Amino acid sequence: MSNALRPSMKALVAKELLGHSDIDVKVAVASCISEITRITAPEAPYDDDLMKEIFQRIVEAFENLDDISSHSFPKRVSILETVAKVRSCVVMLDLECDSLILEMFRYFLNTIRPNHSEKIFSSMEMIMTLVLEESEDISSDLILCLLDSVKTDNKDILPVVRRLSEKVISNCAGKLKPYIVELSQSVGTPLNKYGKVVASICQENSDGVEQNDANVSGEIVVRQCFYTS
Repeated sequence: MSNALRPSMKALVAKELLGHSDIDVKVAVASCISEITRITAPEAPYDDDLMKEIFQRIVEAFENLDDISSHSFPKRVSILETVAKVRSCVVMLDLECDSLILEMFRYFLNTIRPNHSEKIFSSMEMIMTLVLEESEDISSDLILCLLDSVKTDNKDILPVVRRLSEKVISNCAGKLKPYIVELSQSVGTPLNKYGKVVASICQENSDGVEQNDANVSGEIVVRQCFYTS
């Protein structure tokens, strides 16, 4: 790493900047630090404790991505694209930032809008997909976060939110299938209540699955996704 970068790295994590109360300053600092992560990738630029605090600031920057009129909007988008490009979100898994990852997923699904560029959509999709695919274990809260956004009876969900969730679920179909089946079984919700994408994932390669003859309405229930011996 160039010695010329070290003074800037040190200054950006000073308490006066990293803990600044002004939201625009926080976003600006997070933007600069995200650029440093791009330069130092694949190595993290700071120690683990400091990286946890930095990721907190980065995720906070995603909270108002729906406010395209904000002065800090371009910087928020820049942070988003950098995190996706350098895959720094995977480091959050190494640091066991589970609650922060859940918060990030919720911010994405709460702020994605139809008037966002395709680059914003694809960056969110890539980050969420990377996190899920690289996770050793996926929490039920994270699965529910996605499933709630594709429920067919949830009329408050924007089409673009549903599309983002469905894309991520499709990208991670093999990884998510056992979690979705187990979770759906525990809450007793038919899989087709989560839309065609989820239902089709649990039907794939299920030639040996026991069919539920009593389900005359054609609903796909959880036990149809288990192989019979």
